[in-house]
Amino acid sequence: MAPPLRPLARLRPPGMLLRALLLLLLLSPVPGVWCFSELFFVKEPQDVTVTRKDPVVLDCQAHGEVPIKVTWLKNGAKVSENKRIEVLSNGSLYISEVEGRRGEQSDEGFYQCLAVNKYGAILSQKAHLTLSTISAFEVQPVSTEVHEGGVARFACKISSNPPAVITWEFNRTTLPMTVDRITTLPTGVLQIYDVDQMDSGNYRCVAATVAHRRKSMEASLTVIPAKESKSFHTPTIIAGPQNVTTSLHQTVVLECMATGNPKPIISWSRLDHKSIDVFNSRVLGNSNLMISDIKLQHAGVYVCRATTPGTRNFTVAMATLTVLAPPSFVEWPESLTRPRAGTARFVCQAEGIPSPKMSWLKNGRKIHSNGRIKMYNSKLVINQIIPEDDGIYQCMAENSQGSILSRARLTVVMSEDRPSAPYNVHAETMSSSAILLAWERPLYNSDKVIAYSVHYMKAEGLNNEEYQVVLGNDTTHYIIDDLEPASNYTFYIVAYMPLGASQMSDHVTQNTLEDVPLRPPEISLTSRSPTDILISWLPIPAKYRRGQVVLYRLSFRLSTENSIQVLELPGTTHEYLLEGLKPDSVYLVRITAATRVGLGESSVWTSHKTPKATSVKAPKSPELHLEPLNCTTISVKWQQDVEDTAAILGYKLYYKEEGQQENGPIFLDTRDLLYTLSGLDPRRKYHVRLLAYNNIEDGYQADQTVSTPGCVSVRDRMVPPPPPPHNLYARANTSSSIFLHWRRPAFTTAQIINYTVRCNPVGLQNASLVLYLQTSETHMLVQGLEPNTKYEFAVRLHVDQLSSPWSPVVYRSTLLEAPAGPPVGVKVTLIEDDTALVSWKPPDGPETVVTRYTILYASRKAWIAGEWQVLHREGAITMALLENLVAGNVYIVKISASNEVGEGPFSNSVELAVLPKETSESNQRPKRLNAADAKVYSGYYHLDQKSMTGIAVGVGIALTCILICVLILIYRSKARKSSASKTAQNGAQQLPRTSASLAGGNVGKKLEGVGGNEESLMPMIMPNSFIDAKGGTDLIINSYGPIIKNNSKKKWFFFQDSKKIQAQQPQRRFTPAVCFYQPGTTVLISDEDSPSSPGQTTNFSRPFGVAPDTEHSANSEGSHETGDSGRFSHESNDEIHLSSVISTTPPDL
Repeated sequence: MAPPLRPLARLRPPGMLLRALLLLLLLSPVPGVWCFSELFFVKEPQDVTVTRKDPVVLDCQAHGEVPIKVTWLKNGAKVSENKRIEVLSNGSLYISEVEGRRGEQSDEGFYQCLAVNKYGAILSQKAHLTLSTISAFEVQPVSTEVHEGGVARFACKISSNPPAVITWEFNRTTLPMTVDRITTLPTGVLQIYDVDQMDSGNYRCVAATVAHRRKSMEASLTVIPAKESKSFHTPTIIAGPQNVTTSLHQTVVLECMATGNPKPIISWSRLDHKSIDVFNSRVLGNSNLMISDIKLQHAGVYVCRATTPGTRNFTVAMATLTVLAPPSFVEWPESLTRPRAGTARFVCQAEGIPSPKMSWLKNGRKIHSNGRIKMYNSKLVINQIIPEDDGIYQCMAENSQGSILSRARLTVVMSEDRPSAPYNVHAETMSSSAILLAWERPLYNSDKVIAYSVHYMKAEGLNNEEYQVVLGNDTTHYIIDDLEPASNYTFYIVAYMPLGASQMSDHVTQNTLEDVPLRPPEISLTSRSPTDILISWLPIPAKYRRGQVVLYRLSFRLSTENSIQVLELPGTTHEYLLEGLKPDSVYLVRITAATRVGLGESSVWTSHKTPKATSVKAPKSPELHLEPLNCTTISVKWQQDVEDTAAILGYKLYYKEEGQQENGPIFLDTRDLLYTLSGLDPRRKYHVRLLAYNNIEDGYQADQTVSTPGCVSVRDRMVPPPPPPHNLYARANTSSSIFLHWRRPAFTTAQIINYTVRCNPVGLQNASLVLYLQTSETHMLVQGLEPNTKYEFAVRLHVDQLSSPWSPVVYRSTLLEAPAGPPVGVKVTLIEDDTALVSWKPPDGPETVVTRYTILYASRKAWIAGEWQVLHREGAITMALLENLVAGNVYIVKISASNEVGEGPFSNSVELAVLPKETSESNQRPKRLNAADAKVYSGYYHLDQKSMTGIAVGVGIALTCILICVLILIYRSKARKSSASKTAQNGAQQLPRTSASLAGGNVGKKLEGVGGNEESLMPMIMPNSFIDAKGGTDLIINSYGPIIKNNSKKKWFFFQDSKKIQAQQPQRRFTPAVCFYQPGTTVLISDEDSPSSPGQTTNFSRPFGVAPDTEHSANSEGSHETGDSGRFSHESNDEIHLSSVISTTPPDL
């Protein structure tokens, strides 16, 4: 500020310079406090753990303008000095002998020091003083038997402060830790690998702290001699990692211990595919993961994987590491200078895990919200500043990991020319909601007043909202007409002028008149016997009572009658027993409350059915209690009568909105005493009834009505609704659970009632299946979800009947789950003498993912010997061929499904009898197919039912096209013969030019007739000419070639006998044209004996070419022998594709 003042010194006299400087200091709203010697702590007390009777010193050293006085607080109360406890000259607290007696005599607790000078006071952070303690063992070692070469594990657990160091003894001597086979974990676990006979004996753990030492019970380890031959065992994790919550800079050990034959390989990874910190992580022992100097980035889900060497067989276990962090500031409050009647805003933000709780202190004392002072979690707002607001303010952030404080000072400056306060303020009640307020103008500088502000708030209770109305300077009275009935209010007036505001006027208090109740009580109905109904109700909340209730009017009647009976009860009554009623009858009850002004609105009729007269063994009605948690949620609590001796199987809960259909029953277990109804509508009345039941009949029911409050808007509360929670994060924990975490928004200091978590599968159409969960924490583990399903989540919070909007939706899918059941519908059909077709259906469950099937089959002899033949099929294939079966054997077949997570159980065994060839039943077996046909047959079986339907339709269309083509060819053949006969009769002869080509094994002739010069078309007569030039033949040649007469009955090749065809071939030089149908083409092929090889028989190949079979289970690489363990694991998938290929090339001649 010095440079701007130098020009003023040259232009103005010293008096004007001083006044300008004072005005600048007083009115400039700049940060910082002038002439303020900072008050701060050089040393603050720290957490400490001591032994009883030991001395302890808690440090506290403050710096600032002297004198500074230091006092100490324990759990918020001042510490009294005595012979044991004294405050040292440097401000530290000295306790000569720490006491640990229960009650007020114990020195344990939270300590803070308070430093005070003439500018204000500051409070230190909290220091927790605890005594060294140790509990009994919570977990002790258990005796076990282990096969030689296996693994052994012992565990013990104890709670202590500070944490105990756990060591192990073998036969009461310290167990050496130099053996690589033996590992001890800080968590109290002893691991022994490759157990041998030398390890047999007794083991126990020893827990020791600075002041205590405890020994556990002994547990024996028995080593069983190993067998000569070890059978194959899939890897099994016998001790997996557990969810861990730790603090920064600590060390964590995640355990993973697995068995299997051969010995499995253990590996670690993160579920989010991030790399594990290699600088702070190492493997402890054989397979445990130890992370030291924990940081926030170490948090996550860690996966332990045990894999059989050389294979893909593995099993996994996972755990979540949660890292907690103490509070740390991200924004600090700044010191302010403000004039009288101004507004001061302090901003303070902190972060930590869990989210820190924010509070504000003034001169070391906690601030409570009132009309002028409002707290919005991260902000402190002070309106209408008065001189008493001058002081030091501290922002305190605390969570389970500690607390921190930051300070700032507010300096209030005053104007000498401000007006005096308005006086003679008085209030007069006008009605149940209006009060007239009047006052006199200020006595000093009243002519400079430009406005008045009227301030009012409720006189009773804490954290009341202050309201303000600004008026012109031309009035001295005002009617406030938005008040609540039967309530006391406090008023004061402030006058304003251009240079500042006056002091507050004297406060006056006035009450509004009573009014009729705004709503009736919520009633509860129960029956203690078949002839009575107990009616009970809670007092009406003060907000809706609007005065003192002087009486209640009860009305009741039978549902079948119109006559109503009325009872009037005193206003202090809250229950009444109706007696002498009819059993097994429905009664309607309603209630009305009245103040001195009159009766309010009556409740709706509530129905209740009295029990049957024969219901002597029915459970009694539970004691029901309903409580609205927010505008859309109701908490249902109940307690069964302790004197009820009837057996109870569970509870039935029903609920309905007034005028709507009833929902239920919701079946609840006998252990359930709480249920939350979510997704309700605000400002609605709901009727809830609950009853216990057993295997004989339903019990007596309890009925109660409750109203949900409104989701208060800005217009109702004159405050904005809270913002939604932010940073919502979802992480898949298992195949049936997802972990959610979010952050609380910075909006208010009001205590959070709870959060509502909304969860539903993506694309859900049925709104009744949406899951609503309640919690008061900023994290939740949502359980009971479907595996491999994508869910959407949203969170909203509720504060003092204020509900925030839903947070942005996040999506997360649950993890895969190994198939829980085996394949179903397993069928085995013998299709040849030594080949069977096995088919199945996927395991039940729409969310089950299958990537591979394993088929085990063996004859009974091989099954007894534990020898199985193994086939693998991809998850999309549900069929396989079992080949090279031996006649006379009975085969056993079973199938399992697996995916990348693991393998499911095997199906029940299915037997197939392969009968001997000598039996008469062999004649009834299907015709043996060659390998190609069998492959086609198997390939067709791979098609599903829809594909077969489509193929059938396609084949029908193709056959129809073939038939049309045949008819067209027959018709054209007849037409050609008729044309040829006419040409022969007219004597017109044409000699065709012949072109023959042999390509790809196909023979074809093409004869073309060309008009024009006939001499150019006349060939030389060769010895093997087709035509006798002398006219000695009756062969007719037209433009398409020679026409051969065939007196036999014409048949298409597909319907002729192959023997007759072969018999006719030597007698004829040409055979009739044959039409082979191929997809997409129609070809006429003439079969001719080759001149170079006369008499050679031509064989027609099949019109469909088939790929050769490549699968032979008898000598397949996928075949293995294993014991009948019911499960089988293999290194890799055998991918065998069954397909049929239709040849598009003409058959070779």
